[in-house]
Amino acid sequence: MMETTTSITRNKYNRNSGLYDLFEFPAEILLYGRWRKQLFSNIGNQKFLEVGVGTGKNFNYHPAGSMAIGVDLSEGMLRKAKLKSKQKTKILIQTDIQHLPFADATFDQVVATFVFCSVPDPVVGLREIRRILKPDGKLYLLEHVLPENKILAKLFNAFNFITVKRGGFFINRRTAENVKAAGFRIVKENNLLSTVFKSFIFEPG
Repeated sequence: MMETTTSITRNKYNRNSGLYDLFEFPAEILLYGRWRKQLFSNIGNQKFLEVGVGTGKNFNYHPAGSMAIGVDLSEGMLRKAKLKSKQKTKILIQTDIQHLPFADATFDQVVATFVFCSVPDPVVGLREIRRILKPDGKLYLLEHVLPENKILAKLFNAFNFITVKRGGFFINRRTAENVKAAGFRIVKENNLLSTVFKSFIFEPG
């Protein structure tokens, strides 16, 4: 199995941060923007944590009046996010999701979009979210995962080394299984594009 490390992942996203939005622009227009909007429609106007905030692509979908704290591993990505963050209700912190600097049971809601494809140890990161989430809190995810179709799954596994090497992200992760291994249970799961792109709502199990 191909592995990566936190420092390698950080360096790749720092290097790619300048052109990141440009690379993903077509997908944002055609698909991602709509999916982000749907996911954030579940979030109330209260304080929430967005992990893997990246360049701030979700800022336009944050509920009005909400208090958002965003964290990301990459300094380069956060510099882009700060340019988009014109509201004082957003606090941006550079940190590792695998070692979050928050006390236990701090947040009512945690959101992550296309994040756990790149976390070196996703279960460790998800356990950190479980720790800082309140017992009745919710975790909202938008992810691409290993498809259920066996032929497609073989292709994703075969090409995974390319995406890890070039972009620092995996295309063959079983995210739902990882989240459950971290102590959550599925509340809702939606297939957005075949079984490759999905949205989830989890709560502590």
